[in-house]
Amino acid sequence: MSGVIPISNWQLALSTILLVLAGVLAASLRLGIVKSLAVSAVRTFVQLYIMGFILSVLFAQKNLFLTAAVIVIMTAVATQAATRRTKGVPQYPRALAFLALLLSTLITGLMVVTLIIRAEPWHSPRIVIPIFGMILGNSMNAVAISLERLYASVRDKIDELEVLIACGATPWETARDCVAEAVRAGMTPTINSMMVIGLVSLPGMMTGQILGGADPREAVRYQIVIMYVIAAAVTIGSFILVGLAYKRLFDKEGALLLSLKFSAK
Repeated sequence: MSGVIPISNWQLALSTILLVLAGVLAASLRLGIVKSLAVSAVRTFVQLYIMGFILSVLFAQKNLFLTAAVIVIMTAVATQAATRRTKGVPQYPRALAFLALLLSTLITGLMVVTLIIRAEPWHSPRIVIPIFGMILGNSMNAVAISLERLYASVRDKIDELEVLIACGATPWETARDCVAEAVRAGMTPTINSMMVIGLVSLPGMMTGQILGGADPREAVRYQIVIMYVIAAAVTIGSFILVGLAYKRLFDKEGALLLSLKFSAK
């Protein structure tokens, strides 16, 4: 058997039974999330159908500038999502988050499509958009976690950091351990998933290729590449964002901001 098994409209509608089951269980336990579940289900349907239509047009055009525009828009949406997921970060550095996500995605994504997969053309939207999307999705979570951990770590160690500053430490010397802890926190979920991949679950790209009729051994190769790329992108994105954002913790004289001191108490 080869090729994708088509899903008819009634088969798609049949899948909503599972969602209804989840809603019934949530209602019976009075979780208060039935409305959110319903809204998210509708958004999933609408957003994916719209994306499917857009991708069909893009795949037919194979236009470099259209593909680049989609990547920029996806990065902007990922930045906004990361902003909503991050708590305890005053004046969230959206511009820095956008820059970190865009650079980490471009650096790793372009290496994959030009040096490893070697797509023809290299900017083929059928290759670029799915791969860049997977990278962005994972990097988005990582930068949100790392930035939140940076601020939390500084608040937890506020007295220790004040002592370092009083002894003449520079902002980097003061915040270095907090920066390292933040980048580590951003990388940890990816490392954990790599530890159990193939044992606990089959990842999305590999599963999709197998369902599409690809040889499982070839699907495994693609998935290995993607996991390595995601690990690199997560590390680069977290490092760029935290490495730039830590400077916002200090004023022009190199002292910690008063807002951090008050929020730590």
